[in-house]
Amino acid sequence: MSKLFEPVSGLLTVPYEPNDRSELRENPPRFTWMPAKPEEDRYVLQVSSSAGFEADLTETIEPVPYNFHTPDRVYEPGTYYWRYALLEEVGQGKVVRSDWSATRSFVVPERVAETPLPSRQSRYAEASSSHPRLWLQPERVEAFRRRISEEHTAFGWDVFLEKSVRPWLDKEPIAEPARYPDNKRVAALWRRMYMDCQETLYAIRHLSVAGVLLEDENIIEQAKMWLLRVVGWDVRGTTSRDYNDEAAFRIVQAVAWGYDWLHGYLSDEERSTVRANLLARTEQVAHHVIERSRIHRVPYDSHAVRSLSSVLAPACIAMLHEEPKAREWLDYTLEYFSCLYTPWGGADGGWAEGPMYWTTGLAYLIDAFNLIRHYVGIDLFERPFFASTGDFPLYTNSPDTIRASFGDQSSLGEPPSLKTAYNIRQFAGLTGNGLYQWYYEQVRQSDKDADSKFYNYGWWDFRFDDLLYRHDYPEVEPVAPVPGEVEPVKWFRDVGWVAIHRRMDDPSEHIQLLAKSSSYGSLSHSHGDQNGFLLHAYGEPLAIDSGYYIAFGSTMHRNWRRQTISKNVLLIDGQGQYAGTDKVKCKEASGCVEEASSRPGLAYVRMDATPAYRENAPQLKRYVREIHWLDDSYAVIVDSVDLDRPGRVAWLMHALDKMRLKGQSFRVVGAKAEMEGRFVYCSSGDLELSQHDRFTDVEPSEVEGLASHWHLSAETGLATSHRIVTLLVPMKKDANQYVSYFIDDQDHGIHLYFTDANGSTRMVAVSKAY
Repeated sequence: MSKLFEPVSGLLTVPYEPNDRSELRENPPRFTWMPAKPEEDRYVLQVSSSAGFEADLTETIEPVPYNFHTPDRVYEPGTYYWRYALLEEVGQGKVVRSDWSATRSFVVPERVAETPLPSRQSRYAEASSSHPRLWLQPERVEAFRRRISEEHTAFGWDVFLEKSVRPWLDKEPIAEPARYPDNKRVAALWRRMYMDCQETLYAIRHLSVAGVLLEDENIIEQAKMWLLRVVGWDVRGTTSRDYNDEAAFRIVQAVAWGYDWLHGYLSDEERSTVRANLLARTEQVAHHVIERSRIHRVPYDSHAVRSLSSVLAPACIAMLHEEPKAREWLDYTLEYFSCLYTPWGGADGGWAEGPMYWTTGLAYLIDAFNLIRHYVGIDLFERPFFASTGDFPLYTNSPDTIRASFGDQSSLGEPPSLKTAYNIRQFAGLTGNGLYQWYYEQVRQSDKDADSKFYNYGWWDFRFDDLLYRHDYPEVEPVAPVPGEVEPVKWFRDVGWVAIHRRMDDPSEHIQLLAKSSSYGSLSHSHGDQNGFLLHAYGEPLAIDSGYYIAFGSTMHRNWRRQTISKNVLLIDGQGQYAGTDKVKCKEASGCVEEASSRPGLAYVRMDATPAYRENAPQLKRYVREIHWLDDSYAVIVDSVDLDRPGRVAWLMHALDKMRLKGQSFRVVGAKAEMEGRFVYCSSGDLELSQHDRFTDVEPSEVEGLASHWHLSAETGLATSHRIVTLLVPMKKDANQYVSYFIDDQDHGIHLYFTDANGSTRMVAVSKAY
């Protein structure tokens, strides 16, 4: 018996869970641990109601092929213990195990979601070997065919046929994309390449589905022509995973749908050729995900995680029962979805990368889960995350808001994308939540030219989405978010975001205040914006997320958008939070929401971003920001900074237009709304206010023709401790309202009193800086 290696879990690796600190939200628990060896590791897992692991009280599960596991049964409420050991072959088929790991305990609570995963031995028992399998199986094909023959408009079939099928009937297949000049990626060519591949997916998938459902030989022949032309492309060329993964994802999907739906219309030779191509392309993705990226060990790889739903799920379903590797990869995919998904949030439904990456990640996941549910019969939507994740766009990316959410956003400067609305409609269909349906209706009514935007047309086809959803899910009545239907303060504890809303139902009266301090730091598509805030009021962004989405990796992205200088937060001696390329440092550059609460007339958020500055400003001992949202009409922001030597703090805020600066005040003036800002207290004396409209360290060619933004900096004097109190009063255009205040500092603390136009007075206490 060999000694088991039990490494400590790091910032980027999977944790040892469950443990005595775990709050289980589903039954059975999900087991994860650090691998005991670099590769070819498999395990035996024991779960017991006794710390002594007596045989009659212990369940033994083996072999477990990876360092994570979801049991196939639920557990009775109570206390349990678990441990694992490594299994190793020593020759001649003999397997030995290592000594046992440390024993960990957990408590299964009562009345939590029951979400077991069927075992590998039984999970495909009902999965047919016939085709098609993606979306509709043969018996459902017949039912669908009858329905559209009786009613041409059923499920939006007429619109799908006209706008998503007919454009490809007479179009010559797209040529295989050319290589980059000198094989060096160029953003514009990268995007053109995946757009070409997306159109190829549309042509093959839509022609195949329509041809089979209509039993139309002409459409089927056109679909076959597109499919066989693509199969002739070099699988190791420009559409391979390593050359352009976005292009590869689309081509694998295209081949999977074509192989599955045209299966009965291909000759034996054609079928064999297409399947071999699909297998080779899928293997590229599977190898990267499992062997190189190893998302079961280090889960924070946005593209690798997405490739499970966009590639492995549809491709492996299409090849199941025909290629042994397909079953192996599909097992991995289902087990990952059941156990480790999602690394970007938890049971609260948050998504650390922000609403646009929630949109892309969930769009493909929704597709995959629907395919799995229809074909395999496993409903992964039952996990708690999916019951609540529709809240994330509802509260952090409301339908009428612009530049009012955090993280990378290809739609930056525009309202929420139509695909975000399609996603949330899916969760309306799953949960019956009328608020989600209301969100969908609002965005659908306002976004009339969605197909003209690259981040829509190059990613999905709304007619196909409609066809599937309207066939599979019931209509849900929309419910407007009137007071009492929405939470006044919505805290996504899993990702460290807090949303405060007033009158979400009416854009002309709506105010959204969003704050963030996240344990994810600036990892992946997150930015150096811990303790940051954004304010959108009366139909207009007032305190904005500055910059443009040029391309991932552009100088705008690297040097401005990701950096603290573009955020509504602080610089310490001119330095911001770490937001570079080192993933460990990005995760370490974290923040924490310590409290978020509300009562009549008051919403309150307290955040600590001290670790976020550690790399660039090690002299910072503590940085806490408190936000008081008072009487649903104005904000008081208190920033407390302590240093280990005298230093200066710069208070930053960004707006679309030039601000009016006067003394210790600034005013944002927009087309619909305004905001009066005033520094009512600063422990080191008056701040020095300035503004500029440059995107510093950004290549001029990237912003040519784009409107400038204005960047306010209010700098303190030298001191080892700083206390800054800022009053922000949003108002409708030309309202000219204000909030009066006075300060009482007779004791060891400072009491500030604020009185609004209705005569309501609120007190905010601030500790003195000694």
